[in-house]
Amino acid sequence: MKKYMAYPYGVWMLIFIIAPILLVVYYAFTDKSGALTLGNFTSMLSYTSIFGRSFLLAFAATVVCLLLGYPLAYIMSKQPPRWQNFYMMLIMLPMWMNFLLRTYAWMSILENNGFINQFLQNIGVIRLLNTLLRPEAPIEYLPLINTGGAVVLGMVYNFLPFMVLPIYNVLIKIDKKLIEAAQDLGAPSGAVFRKVIFPLSMPGVIAGITMVFVPAVSTFVISKTLGGGKEMLIGDLIDLQFMGNAYNPQLGSAIALVMMALVFLCMLIMNRFDDGSGEEGGLLL
Repeated sequence: MKKYMAYPYGVWMLIFIIAPILLVVYYAFTDKSGALTLGNFTSMLSYTSIFGRSFLLAFAATVVCLLLGYPLAYIMSKQPPRWQNFYMMLIMLPMWMNFLLRTYAWMSILENNGFINQFLQNIGVIRLLNTLLRPEAPIEYLPLINTGGAVVLGMVYNFLPFMVLPIYNVLIKIDKKLIEAAQDLGAPSGAVFRKVIFPLSMPGVIAGITMVFVPAVSTFVISKTLGGGKEMLIGDLIDLQFMGNAYNPQLGSAIALVMMALVFLCMLIMNRFDDGSGEEGGLLL
């Protein structure tokens, strides 16, 4: 009887997952007349710079999220339960707001007459920079918007919870007896973290890296709003082929198919680091 309960889920997967993927594969290997071709893939060579930029910015955002998210998750795991719930609410609070609204909020903060530039002007930082660095050609504002840094900032802001939560969930499940045993054996705090806590938290780190890198490398809303079209990523390129003036669903499908293959490859590489030996590695002093 239980196996029949899975049939609706199988129908759902067939209609909304398998069928669209098969449609993408069909368009990727055919031309506008429906004939088989590999020309869609060869024409992608002219967009290698966009692929490189996408992976570079996604990698930078993932590294920043890891550097910010791991200490935050570690601090949260050390707090009393009621404070853990409070910090969890603060992390999840921005997620209750629409993704697009959160990104547009950063536009108003980073734009040329936005909050940051107005603040820097009011405290005299812009005037000081003009005096020290640009006396001949003074500037009125810092170019914060429509840059790669703004895109990375938007990625970090939107995807940081995806790094914090997996690491936090693993850290709170670490057996405290292992840490106490290491301390009883005379290991200093730094050694306990390096050889016990961090190795045991690697499953959360791997999950967080995957959950941040995959949406970051394929995003198009953040790059379109905060990059201003100057920092085109793979997601923007695919969106342009389907929704823009350069309507070419065959090329867009080919790019999307290659993108899926690259994402799966990255996930396989990351899973190689999570070989199930994290717990054993945490016991080595």
